[in-house]
Amino acid sequence: MVFGRSIGIDLGTANVLVFVKGKGVVLNEPSVVALSSKDGRPKAVGKAAYDMLGRTPDTIEVVRPMQNGVISDYLVTEAMLKNFIKRAVGPFSMFKPKVMICIPAGVTSVERRAVRDAAMQAGAQEAFLIREPLAAAIGARIPVDAPTGSMIIDIGGGTSEVAVIALNGIVVSNSIRVGGDKLDQAIASYIKRKYNLLIGDRTAEQLKIEIGSALPLEQADELIMEVRGRDQIQGLPRTIEVHTNEVVEAIGEPLEQIVGAVRLVLERTPPELASDIIDRGMVMTGGGALLRHIDELMTQVTGIPCFVADNPLACVAVGTGMALENLEVLKDSLSDD
Repeated sequence: MVFGRSIGIDLGTANVLVFVKGKGVVLNEPSVVALSSKDGRPKAVGKAAYDMLGRTPDTIEVVRPMQNGVISDYLVTEAMLKNFIKRAVGPFSMFKPKVMICIPAGVTSVERRAVRDAAMQAGAQEAFLIREPLAAAIGARIPVDAPTGSMIIDIGGGTSEVAVIALNGIVVSNSIRVGGDKLDQAIASYIKRKYNLLIGDRTAEQLKIEIGSALPLEQADELIMEVRGRDQIQGLPRTIEVHTNEVVEAIGEPLEQIVGAVRLVLERTPPELASDIIDRGMVMTGGGALLRHIDELMTQVTGIPCFVADNPLACVAVGTGMALENLEVLKDSLSDD
């Protein structure tokens, strides 16, 4: 197996990141596939397909084959993985790669098998599965092999994973199917309710990224963004201005669910590990960690210091790649069927 490549894949609901040993993250693409409505063949994968979202004629259908962190369309996921693996190892590679894929901590054995099978069908020589919080902790350079407890909060597109890790394993975890996508939906619903304006998922996501915050801002510090959408009553295009604190109000409920998941894990944590977490704080990874002031919100509600990892988006992908290099040490912690 000297010749084969080792690649780690963060198979996310919103994005797929591919890590190649010695090269780092070589691919970061949206988990989107454009299919021909006629024969179901993939027309575009990743960024090219994402750019078509909400703009396609009836001959093309744009789908997200991953929902809430799990495969909702097996064949499309397989086609997407095949495309990404080929691009990561190069079209002329003679050897099949060893692949490590992350999965949410709360998935069923059927869902696990679906991920492994899709990877094998897409051209992997061997496919290993690692739970997302463990991969995120490894990628965030947390000493997961230490007997002291470390807490990780990974907020992805489809799921939020909270876990306490010690001695290369997950001691306590909680996985909820609330993530960045739910925040986007909450923003779109709020704009529809308040302004009678229909906006697309991409616009909602843009609002979250550009002016969103987990905590209200002082009026002087508020950010403003112009939003275009379709008026529900007149059916015509209209432009409005949205302020940061409106986004804070819109995403309050899904954020409350994520906070609830964190509280639940803290309540279940053994006392010895709980004292380690108070000393060391909690680490946040995933795209959701980029939301303004989300670390401060977590500190406020738990009383425990919270830090955002360096490059939180890449932590899971980097962690899957590093886990492949330490298979012997981690084999007991990897997910079996």
